[in-house]
Amino acid sequence: MTLHEHHHDHAHEKGADKYEQAFSKYNLHLHDENVAERVKNLLASAREQYNTPEVLEFLLSTVELTTLKVTDSDESVLRMVEKYNRVAEDYPTLPHFASICVYPRFAQIVAQSLEVEGTEVASVVGAFPSSQSFIEIKTAETALAVHDGATECDMVLSVGAFLSGDYETCADEISEIKAACGEAQLKVILETGALQTAENIKRASILAMYAGADFIKTSTGKIEPCATPEAAYVMCEAIKEYHAQTGRMVGFKAAGGVSTPEDALNYYTIVRELLGEDWLKANLFRIGTSSLAPRLIKAVTGEDVGKF
Repeated sequence: MTLHEHHHDHAHEKGADKYEQAFSKYNLHLHDENVAERVKNLLASAREQYNTPEVLEFLLSTVELTTLKVTDSDESVLRMVEKYNRVAEDYPTLPHFASICVYPRFAQIVAQSLEVEGTEVASVVGAFPSSQSFIEIKTAETALAVHDGATECDMVLSVGAFLSGDYETCADEISEIKAACGEAQLKVILETGALQTAENIKRASILAMYAGADFIKTSTGKIEPCATPEAAYVMCEAIKEYHAQTGRMVGFKAAGGVSTPEDALNYYTIVRELLGEDWLKANLFRIGTSSLAPRLIKAVTGEDVGKF
């Protein structure tokens, strides 16, 4: 082994120790069956009390109206934004959506055509959804999206590197993309369906938060299983423990397959019961979806506004 290799090896070990040290402060002894049982009991005991018109209306304010299709075009994105502008005008008493989330090349269209005060412009970045590109490309894409008007960026954890135990690469990438965000908020998508175990989800959550994530998010919506209440439960536990350790409040976003008001209520219940009302007041809870939006409006107003 050359001196250079030895040095690299040693540095890598030291880097790995740093993450193991961080992980050691958290409860990582999680069993998937146990988590599933806890989620089942929590939803059975707590969910119904939140099934109220007020909560359904509040849930509108957590929606990130999303389109991430291969067929998206300037025209289709503009149509979606204009439809949202109209609906917001027609229902002035309803809370506005949290954001509109699109591919980076459409950030400018959203930024220029969005007329609803308080709704953010979100863009997926960093070679979404696979995250399999060069870090230089990922940071450039992030900077371009922000330059074009994105006020929030959603990146995907390098899941392959994470599963190989290369935590340093994962954390460094998050930090670099966070730096490229400037003032924009960074959400890190863990792709919980690919992480498979509760322990992996907990580790990935902790890693993302330490590396600078403002939010942690379940899924891209491109891999099954998408968001699950079990993944949300583990992520919210991690957020709670991280807050106790550091004092920093990190947000939670459910995305991928959240399509009915019932689904949304499950996530609301988990956030409310585990993290408390502060996470609801401080805009730290989001749901990424397209199909949920009109269904929630119908649940609240009784009227069908049609697809966005």
